[in-house]
Amino acid sequence: MSLEVDARAVKTAVGLARAGLVDRELIAEVVVLCAVAGEHLLVIGAPGTAKSEAVRRVATELGGRYFEYLLGRFTEPNEIFGPVDLRRLREGVVEIETTGMLPEAEIAFLDEVFLGSTAILNTLLGVLNERTFRRGSTARTVPLRVCVGAANTLPEDHTLAAFADRFLARIFVEPVADARLEELLEVGWQSRPSSATPAGDLLASVDRLSAEALAVDMTGVRPLLGTAIRRLRGAGIALSDRRAVRAQRLIAAAAVLDGRPVASEADLWVLPLIAPTADTQVLARETLADLLTGSRNASLVHSAEELSRGPAARAERLCQTGSELLTLLDGQPADPDTRLRLEATLREIDAGFAHSDLSPALADLRDKLLTKLQP
Repeated sequence: MSLEVDARAVKTAVGLARAGLVDRELIAEVVVLCAVAGEHLLVIGAPGTAKSEAVRRVATELGGRYFEYLLGRFTEPNEIFGPVDLRRLREGVVEIETTGMLPEAEIAFLDEVFLGSTAILNTLLGVLNERTFRRGSTARTVPLRVCVGAANTLPEDHTLAAFADRFLARIFVEPVADARLEELLEVGWQSRPSSATPAGDLLASVDRLSAEALAVDMTGVRPLLGTAIRRLRGAGIALSDRRAVRAQRLIAAAAVLDGRPVASEADLWVLPLIAPTADTQVLARETLADLLTGSRNASLVHSAEELSRGPAARAERLCQTGSELLTLLDGQPADPDTRLRLEATLREIDAGFAHSDLSPALADLRDKLLTKLQP
């Protein structure tokens, strides 16, 4: 199966996962980015901001074994990793029965991850860093593609901060903006459409994309990445050598999800994700603004636009949104709701781009939208 075919398959799954998420598309897309990169994601935000819902939807679309747990100060390791096998214990051997627990998961979500005990966090380090579970006489490789940790705030304890550093990508979420409240209320009232993708079909595509990402040609983008890291550090954003090196994995994953075996300037939009706080992520976007103008990604359109604020990414997202609307109509006249969405997309195109700056694809889409809106 070709790189382009796998990228299209995952793009479809991402689109299904995003459906019905209001202002949380970024979480869904970055979970997929991290799964392909082989990295982990930390999501910081208040309770009730749909962090777990976004991850759960991605897991449903990609398939595979999913593990989710809310940690507390009194959570025992056996609640996460599995209980001691009593039959083996009678023989004097301490083995862990991991069926249905984190060591057998392919996608995991750990809420309030920093409330875990020292025993839990130390074991998690091996799972996250080395993809290895060790407890008692049990030692095995885990199939984990991505772990998403969530918390209300970043930890202040320096020992927990060191653990948090194992999550390369970070997202900071706020309650849905007032301007989108009606959309949130409408979507929240409706039931989610069922997925047309059979569970379990797409992890193989993710794995092939992961293998392709390891072989991505980084030659052309590496000087730009070096410039970006120097700028971020010069702006006072603390980035360890480890985070700087591993940022390349996010860039390579972005490239293959866009169907390309060669990384380019278009993939630098991932860099704000590695900044450690919400404030430094804003600063990273501002510091790298000129390097991010060409950012785009056909599979992760919302993330590329949100993290770069660049015109190429905005055009990519508008092209996809408009094309989806035209496909939805499929030659039929627009009903009132669809007409409003067509008008909103057209207004956004006209507000965001001068006519002379429209790409051929966006200009063609604009003409088609106008035609649909004609009486």
